[in-house]
Amino acid sequence: MAFDGLVLNAVVSELKTCLINGKVQKIYQPSLDEILLSIYSNNLSYALSLNVSSNFYSAYLTTSKKENPLVAPNFCMLLRKHLMGCKITNISTIDQERILVVDLAEGDDEYNSITKKLVVELMGKYSNILLLNENNTIIDSLKHFSTFDGANRNILPKAQYILPESNKSNISNYKYLEYKLNIGTSLSSFFLENFNGISKSFIINAINYLNIDDVLTLDNYNTVAKYILNVQNEIINNNVQLVNFENDYTLQICKEIKEPLQVNLFLDDYYTSKQQQEQFLSYRNQLLQFVSAKLKKISKKLSGIDDKLKECQNLDKYKLYGELITNFLYQIPKEHIEHIELSNYYNNNELINIPLDISISPADNAKKYFKKYHKLKNTFSIVQEQKIELEKEIDYLESIVYEIQASKSINDLDEIYDEIQDSFSSNKKQITKKQTKNKKAKRKNELIDPIIYQIDGFKVLVGKNNKQNDELTFKIANKEDIWFHVKDIHGSHVVLVTNNLVPSQETINKCAAIAAYHSKAMQSSNTQVDYTLVKNVKKPKEAKHGMVIYTNQKTVIVKPNNNL
Repeated sequence: MAFDGLVLNAVVSELKTCLINGKVQKIYQPSLDEILLSIYSNNLSYALSLNVSSNFYSAYLTTSKKENPLVAPNFCMLLRKHLMGCKITNISTIDQERILVVDLAEGDDEYNSITKKLVVELMGKYSNILLLNENNTIIDSLKHFSTFDGANRNILPKAQYILPESNKSNISNYKYLEYKLNIGTSLSSFFLENFNGISKSFIINAINYLNIDDVLTLDNYNTVAKYILNVQNEIINNNVQLVNFENDYTLQICKEIKEPLQVNLFLDDYYTSKQQQEQFLSYRNQLLQFVSAKLKKISKKLSGIDDKLKECQNLDKYKLYGELITNFLYQIPKEHIEHIELSNYYNNNELINIPLDISISPADNAKKYFKKYHKLKNTFSIVQEQKIELEKEIDYLESIVYEIQASKSINDLDEIYDEIQDSFSSNKKQITKKQTKNKKAKRKNELIDPIIYQIDGFKVLVGKNNKQNDELTFKIANKEDIWFHVKDIHGSHVVLVTNNLVPSQETINKCAAIAAYHSKAMQSSNTQVDYTLVKNVKKPKEAKHGMVIYTNQKTVIVKPNNNL
C-alpha cells in the first residue's frame, strides 16, 4: 500500500483544518485492528478511522458506517475511560515517519488540564495504537510487545515510550547523503533505502512526472530531492491530492481548487472498497468451505450407498443358491462339505458351484442363503431411495456452490447465507456470519433485487440465488411470461416479462443467451437453453429452494452473452 509518511502528513494537514479544539464524543472498535473516534468540532461531527491491520494500516476521516460488537473490547473501554470528552489540542507527525500523534487535554482550563497522547504507528505488521500520559509513559496499547519475546522495544503498560529505530534520513538532509551515491544504480531504490516517508508508488510517479530516467546520477538525485521538498511545502498549504496509480495511489501537487478534505475522502473510498472486498472474499470462502464440507460428507455417504448396491447385485444369486440346495437336498451328502455342484434348471441344467458353510447342515445353508437374499432385497429398496435423496442433496449443494461463486456483493452472500440457514438449520453455529432476528425478519419482508436487463423493449429478470429464483418464478412473474433455464446445468431462473405481447424468436434467443451467461455454462461456446411459459413451471412438494420441474418446453442453442 502507498500509505507513506507524505500521505500521512497530507492527512494531518487536512485534519488540522477541522479537528483542532474538537471534542471526543464517542469511541468504537469495529474490528480487532481499528479504532473509530467520533469528534465534534465547529458544529460538525467527524469520524476518524485509525486502522493498524497489516493490510490496511491508515488514518483518515471516514463517512462509512461500520457495525460494532455488542461488547466493546478492553482497549476500547480503556480509551473511553481516558479520552471521552477530551479536547484535541494538536495533531502532528514525527520526522516524516508514519507516526501520527494526537494531543488531547482533559478539562477546559489549559493551566490545570491533564494532557494525553494517542500515538498511532502505521508500520505494516508492526502497526499499533498507544495511549501515553503527559510523561510519555504508556498507559496501554492495542498490541503488546516485549524485548523478552525478541521485540526491539517494550510496548507495555507503564513502560516509557521510545520511538521505533530508523536507519533512514529526512529528505531535508539530502545534501549530506551525496557521498553515498552509487552512480548508475536505480534512482528509486536509493531514495527508498535512504529516506523515510517515501513509498515506491510515490517515487516512481515522481520520476515519471519529472520525465527523467530511473538511473542514479547527481542531477537526477538533486531534481527528485527538490521535488519531494516542494511536495512537503505544498502539503502544508493543502495544495496536494491523491490519485490512482498502478492499482495503488500516490500523492501529487495540485494548486487548482479541489474538494475540501480530498486526501481524507480519497482514502476513505479507497480503503472502504478494499476492506469490503476482503470481507466479501472471506465471507464467500467461509460459505464455500461450509458447503464443500457438506458435499464431501454426503458424497462419502453416497459412496457407501453405492457399495451396498453393488452387494445387492448378488441377491438373485443367493436366492438361486437357496432354491437349488432345497430342491436337491436329497442329493447332498449329510457330512459337512465346503461346496457342492448342482444343476441350474434355470440355465439348461448347467452345473453351478455353491459354497457351503461346513459348520451347519445343508438345510441350514439354504436358510442362510434365503435370509441373506431377503436382507439384501430389503436393503436394496431402502438404499435406492437413499441414493435418490442423496443425489438430490448433492445437486442442490452444487447449485449453492454456483450461487456463491457467481455472487458479486455481501448482500448476495447474506441471501445465500439465509438459504443455507433455512436448509441446514441444525448447523447454524458452523458459520460465523450471523444475522440478528430483526435484520433477518426485515430482509424477509423486503422485495428481491434481481438483475434486470432491457432487451428489445422487454424487461428481463434474472434471479441471483435459489431463493430469488423461487420468488421470481412463483411470486413476481405472470403466468404468460416466458421462463428460461439452461438444460441440465445449474443456473439462474430468467423471466422475460411479456406484458401480453409476443416476442420475436430473436428476442427469445437473446434472453436464452442471458440465461446461459448466468449459469455454470457461461464459458461454453454453445449452450442448450430451455424456455416455456411460467404457468408450465411447477415446484414439487418439499423441493429445495430453486428446484422446479417444467413441461411444454422448447430448446434453443445459444452462445452465453450478457452484452446485448
